[in-house]
Amino acid sequence: MSRTALRICPLCEATCGLTLTIEGTRVTGARGDREDVFSQGFICPKGASFGAVDGDPDRLRTPLVRENGTLREATWEEAFDAVATGLRPVVERYGPDALGVVLGNPNVHTMAGALYPPVLLGALRTRSLFTASTVDQMPKHVSSGLLFGDAHGIPVPDLDHTGHLLLIGANPLESNGSLCTAPDFPGKLKALKARGGRLTVVDPRRTRTAKLADRHIAIRPGADALLLAAMATVLFEEGLVDLGDLAPHIQGLPELRDALREFTPEAVAEACDVDAGLIRTLARELAAAPTAAVYARIGSCTVPHGTLASWLVDVLNILTGNLDRPGGALFPQAATDKTPRPAGPGHGFALGRWHSRVRHLPEAKGELPLSALAEEIDTATEAGEPIRALVVVAANPVLSAPDGRRLDKALDSLDFMVSVDPYLNETSRHADVVLPPPPPSQSPHHDFAFNTLAVRNQVRYSRPAVPLEPGRMAETEILARLTLAAIGMHGADPGAVDAMVIEQTLGKAVQESHSPVHGRDPKELAAQLTGDTGPERRLDLMLRLGPYGDGFGVRPDGLTLDRLLAHPHGIDLGPLRPRLPQPLKTVSGKVELLPEPIAGDLPRLRAALRERPAGLVLVGRRHLRSNNSWMHNVPALTGGSNRCTLHIHPEDAERLGVRDGADVRVKGAGGEVVAPAEVTDGVRPGVVSLPHGWGHDRPGTRMSHAVREPGVNVNQLLDGSLLDPLSGNAVLNGVPVEVAALAARL
Repeated sequence: MSRTALRICPLCEATCGLTLTIEGTRVTGARGDREDVFSQGFICPKGASFGAVDGDPDRLRTPLVRENGTLREATWEEAFDAVATGLRPVVERYGPDALGVVLGNPNVHTMAGALYPPVLLGALRTRSLFTASTVDQMPKHVSSGLLFGDAHGIPVPDLDHTGHLLLIGANPLESNGSLCTAPDFPGKLKALKARGGRLTVVDPRRTRTAKLADRHIAIRPGADALLLAAMATVLFEEGLVDLGDLAPHIQGLPELRDALREFTPEAVAEACDVDAGLIRTLARELAAAPTAAVYARIGSCTVPHGTLASWLVDVLNILTGNLDRPGGALFPQAATDKTPRPAGPGHGFALGRWHSRVRHLPEAKGELPLSALAEEIDTATEAGEPIRALVVVAANPVLSAPDGRRLDKALDSLDFMVSVDPYLNETSRHADVVLPPPPPSQSPHHDFAFNTLAVRNQVRYSRPAVPLEPGRMAETEILARLTLAAIGMHGADPGAVDAMVIEQTLGKAVQESHSPVHGRDPKELAAQLTGDTGPERRLDLMLRLGPYGDGFGVRPDGLTLDRLLAHPHGIDLGPLRPRLPQPLKTVSGKVELLPEPIAGDLPRLRAALRERPAGLVLVGRRHLRSNNSWMHNVPALTGGSNRCTLHIHPEDAERLGVRDGADVRVKGAGGEVVAPAEVTDGVRPGVVSLPHGWGHDRPGTRMSHAVREPGVNVNQLLDGSLLDPLSGNAVLNGVPVEVAALAARL
């Protein structure tokens, strides 16, 4: 007999509510939950394929341990014994920095990934941390840290109320949104137009989102910061700056005007390949709109001036008075945020507190660039020990980072590696121990990270839809045991990790004068926590201390886990609201418009005024039915438009003798790949495009569907040398490549 269960979708950032159909313990269907307070029934092809993802037969079901060079199935006890034996000697002999940690994108899609890696890192104190952020959104974290004092304080467009949206390097009709959690992003854009609003898309590709726009501007890749700087200059030149209610919270306006003075539309037009008159029109329209927001994403982050572009997005929102006002860009308030502190000066945000050994690359937000991982393993220097052991959690950097071939070899040279992954993929195949988490239907779900980026304040929680399969271990317990093994407490009760976090959190909270539990007994408070598991008790703790919480009885109508469980479709907490100056954590207590690191990087942007690509440049692209490389192993999510082809403009194809469907060789600084050409005017002349996440042709993996059509790894065209210097983010877009037609096969 079938039954239904509710589950928040973990397959992209939209976090849609699902209603699952379950036969026994197998998910046989998924549809949108119409009663979900946030998504209201919206579903995309990934969510509809939840059952196929969940039941993929290639998912590992037991741990794997390397013995005599071969991975064999093992018990959980054997696996964690091997982890402790492999990791602790490295840390004790060479120090914590010799143990690297790599965290992949799926960590922010799970409760375990949000709750336990911070504990592991805090206990290890390793500086060798690498995450997917530095091949994605790190420029936005850095610009927010410098502007607002909080790298996680990212304002999002108020999509439901804005009248004018300028969207740069983003394709939410394919991605469902990123750093802006919005179920049915496509529907929200259509609603914007239906109410008379205006949508402008800046992108070198005519994406599905660009086709929906009132105006599409096919900018030259990598020139976003120049365009935005010119728009800001127009606002100053034409007296269109209007801070409105922001004025008391802003510092550095005259200095900003002087710093941007030479970036006129006429000066940047050729470098952007955008007419100067059109740039002035964009600035005037933005200033004239009653409500407006500028929003930019990965296309503007993964370029040489990613941090400057991210900074200028918020600069434009500020100069037009649209930051922190309805219809503009606002700071969300998640239910599990820390207790709001009184407004005032904070500690600010610092860059470069330490550096990588080999290239002396600065850390950002506690992380080193993922592009530097291979060299930090395979290169000896006098600056310290190389990385000798690695913990990889839900990451596949062999495909997601530049120059996977070098990383492939580097991983083989490690003393020890442990991977937490449901698949034996291009990275985990190198591990000495593989710890497989259960499928998502058997795990609880709460979006800690994405609710801090949501376009409407709400809170939802899903308990496991299916009981944990015999022989499986909960992902939360896997990461708790991994933490204990890595820090020298192997064999301790995994619940000790949760108990320690609860004790430390309450111990700090009772000492904070602004906390609702100031002066109370931490043990008495801990005894009030509810929940069937340690992770649920921690969620209850965060809800109670959060901005909507009951404060442990101080606010009787406030949030608790019990109240959330009583609302299985979630609790609506209302639209985004102005919050300044409370979110600001800068040393001045104000928005610091021209931070020193930004000012120091502007000469590099000035030099870009004279730069022109000599030949073709490469950009990536996103498919609606794909998110990470592991999704290529699900038949329902591959085929159709989700293919690994090289998009090339007809003019370039004719010049190079490239035929549609024929193989072409693409060569970059890091190597070359061969892919079929897809001739299309969806890319501007001079630009070619390959999707990310492909290249499933390495031996030793267990992804039976992906290997049938492996595609090519676009990141192999990169050698890892190109980085945005402020954030360490990899430059993945606008990089020069050579394309040549291959002789036809006889």
